[in-house]
Amino acid sequence: MSKFLYITDQDEYADHSFIGPLFQKYLTKHFDINTTFFSNTKNEIEFEEKGRIIIPKKFQNNILEELEKAQINLNQFQFVVIRNNIELLKEVLDKKQNYNFKVGFRLSFPKRIAKLQTDEANNKKSLFDAITNKIKTYSEINLINKCDIFLPTSFQMKNDYFKDVKTRSFVIPSAIDPENLHDNIQHKGSEKRFFYAGTLDKLREFETILEAFSNINSSNYKLMISTKDPEYLDDLLVKFDNIKDNIEIYNASNRNDLLDLIAKADIGLAVLPNIALFNSSTPMKVLDYYSSAIPCIMSKNENNSSIFEDNISAWFTDFDKESIKNRLEYIISLSKDEITQVGINGQNRLLAVRNYERIAADLAHQLNIL
Repeated sequence: MSKFLYITDQDEYADHSFIGPLFQKYLTKHFDINTTFFSNTKNEIEFEEKGRIIIPKKFQNNILEELEKAQINLNQFQFVVIRNNIELLKEVLDKKQNYNFKVGFRLSFPKRIAKLQTDEANNKKSLFDAITNKIKTYSEINLINKCDIFLPTSFQMKNDYFKDVKTRSFVIPSAIDPENLHDNIQHKGSEKRFFYAGTLDKLREFETILEAFSNINSSNYKLMISTKDPEYLDDLLVKFDNIKDNIEIYNASNRNDLLDLIAKADIGLAVLPNIALFNSSTPMKVLDYYSSAIPCIMSKNENNSSIFEDNISAWFTDFDKESIKNRLEYIISLSKDEITQVGINGQNRLLAVRNYERIAADLAHQLNIL
């Protein structure tokens, strides 16, 4: 079995809900895989079960040499894929001629561009920032074009931000694990329970959703919010005193706690502003919702409509308070059984087109024909 080294940019204790099922579960049916993570506390490289390699953060700028010092024979790997970190990619490409492996680059999310757009939303973006971003993007494209394969989250992401990449590309989108679905726990109350999980900041304009809730002609709902940005949320809620009794705030400390909360909801909220950054991929939280067969109200865009069908497996809306309000009122008017069926339909659709087992098989084929 061919050996595969996945060099990630993630901390050893981070949420590996994407890496775990794809690279450490289903892809292991096709390759012998080692996955690296960084540690802020360890001083030496450590080897764990399931091919995990924990690397001290201080080694991140010389990772191949440190792996060899730890008695890892890099010539044994047929494939080395780097996740997000362009400096790690540069190091691997610089030393590629010393080994026999093919190199891939995985782009899960354009973090620098996201920060730039967040700064712009907060009126902090400068001309210098824009110029620097163009220079860095040009450099990144040159490096990616030296790879054997490019693995973006979507073709739309590639076309929006890396359209000049000529390397063979294979899309690896967020997906669900067909062997790790969760029960939808039916609560006893008559209210419809909406759930929002994730980041809250100026770029996501969550106040638009709150404005929609504050204007709906019903009080028969709960809005459950779990975020790691509680101060930002507190500042927002000051303006919406009329719906405070309908809001429940959580801070799920880990993914299992989050999934437990999601399972007790009726509808997931995945409505985001109409910008390229959000339109280019499916948020991980959408997959978390549908893993529990919780249907979503989501942005009306090409990416979502290529997967889901409006009123059948999801509900689409434009991102403005009136459109969102109308959708919320419509959903509240539905019976519990009607809402449940939309969730089941959405989960079945994802199992058919967006599950990690299928993606792993397709990725293995792409790598083997390089």
